[in-house]
Amino acid sequence: MSPERPDLDVAHSIDPAVPPTGPGCVECEATGAWWVHLRRCALCGHIGCCDDSPSTHATLHWRETGHRVMQSYEPGEEWFWDYATDAALEGPALAPPTSHPADQPVPGPKGRVPESVLRAFGIEP
Repeated sequence: MSPERPDLDVAHSIDPAVPPTGPGCVECEATGAWWVHLRRCALCGHIGCCDDSPSTHATLHWRETGHRVMQSYEPGEEWFWDYATDAALEGPALAPPTSHPADQPVPGPKGRVPESVLRAFGIEP
């Protein structure tokens, strides 16, 4: 840990006890937008959409808050990412749930994804 810059310490960027904010991207849910994949802030539990999504809310969350570590919020994925170092890292088990509901489609949520996007993913609308 760096005493001068505790924000540089990854251990202080993860709180395993904090639950996620919900099943979908907080900002996309508020605006009726859609996402490709979801990411979970490892410090505060904020759920944001990935950089392949139109709004990139997970990255925006990092830029606005400085919360540098996130974990995939996709079923079956447990990997972590450190935005500050632009690298994968190991992390502890986070509070459940550890992913969006398995019946939530990717991209999602159902009913909000444009037909052209669904076709690009090989999904018939």
